[in-house]
Amino acid sequence: MSRFLFAGGGTAGHVNPLLAVADRLTQRSPEDEVLVLGTAEGLESRLVPMRGYELVTIPRLPFPRKPNAAALRFPGAFWSAVRRTERIIREREIAVVLGVGGYAAAPAYVAAKRTGTPVVVHEQNAKPGLANRMAAVLTTHVGVTFSNTRLPHSQVVGMPLRREIERLDRRAERAAGFAEFGLDPDRPVLLVTGGSSGARSINRTVHRAAATILGAGWQILHVVGAASDIGPSDLDGYHVLPYCDRMDLAYAAADFVVSRSGAGMVCELTAVGLPSVLVPYPVGNGEQRHNARDVVAAGGALLVDDAEFTPDWVTLQLLTVLEDRAGIADMAVRAGSVGHRDGADRMTGLVLAAAAGRRGSSTGRPTGTSTTSTTEEP
Repeated sequence: MSRFLFAGGGTAGHVNPLLAVADRLTQRSPEDEVLVLGTAEGLESRLVPMRGYELVTIPRLPFPRKPNAAALRFPGAFWSAVRRTERIIREREIAVVLGVGGYAAAPAYVAAKRTGTPVVVHEQNAKPGLANRMAAVLTTHVGVTFSNTRLPHSQVVGMPLRREIERLDRRAERAAGFAEFGLDPDRPVLLVTGGSSGARSINRTVHRAAATILGAGWQILHVVGAASDIGPSDLDGYHVLPYCDRMDLAYAAADFVVSRSGAGMVCELTAVGLPSVLVPYPVGNGEQRHNARDVVAAGGALLVDDAEFTPDWVTLQLLTVLEDRAGIADMAVRAGSVGHRDGADRMTGLVLAAAAGRRGSSTGRPTGTSTTSTTEEP
């Protein structure tokens, strides 16, 4: 029996791939255990226990960007989190630490290094974050989602997907999707989502343009995010949800999608073959634009800047796309051509290779090797 510590979280984009690998690992080896290191504020505080895994928490520690009081407190708080994580690693006899980014990842990487515990890294975005850039030099077990991600020792493994997405047959589940959300089976469905936290500009534009979209014969399934002030609508065919726990059925019902281009969303859309308009989040280091590169180049998605995604753009551009059903079908095929469904298997292989390497080095036997190719993109 081996015990693994998976670190990261904050958003569904971090938590879902972490849980996908945890599920695959424990399915392969039911005697093994997975603990998740996260924060009490992140989405992991709800999703991890719901999935049946133990959650251990450390304080949320944003990296300071300005020389202020928070910056002065950061070093002490960070090393306190590292020491707490070291105790967990030693007391629970952790075999491997897997980090997926997020606030909990950096302390976990440092604690793993200080305890001699093998590190495995998964970078979901095309432009890697600071914690994963640091961790990639500590290990040879680095999986990335996109071909244009640059990290030392990296190999393309794709995105670990939830089992329900990985196995989704949209055609077979379409009727269940319509029933789940009370949709009209005779009208095409535009799915709109900004991710687990919502996207204010996308929400505002679609809310204002809803009547126009409905008038074109479509219905809208709009996941606005729990913090949104957009409530239920009286418009026939405009379905507003604060959060969606069954995105698999939402994908099954959808014909076209408008969303942010977070890594998880891009990978799920391409895995299930859904065409889309992608609106990258305009704040940050520009990773969402890079995430969309492959599917846009393949013709499976359109990219529009956040500032340009207005009700006028919907009327002049989006409706033109939605009126071309043959074009939408072609985009769906092109989106699916760049999608991958085996990321969870590939990342699980990296975790098991790291564990085998540790056992091999401790016994003098040759270390294990991963079955994941280091030269070919999946």
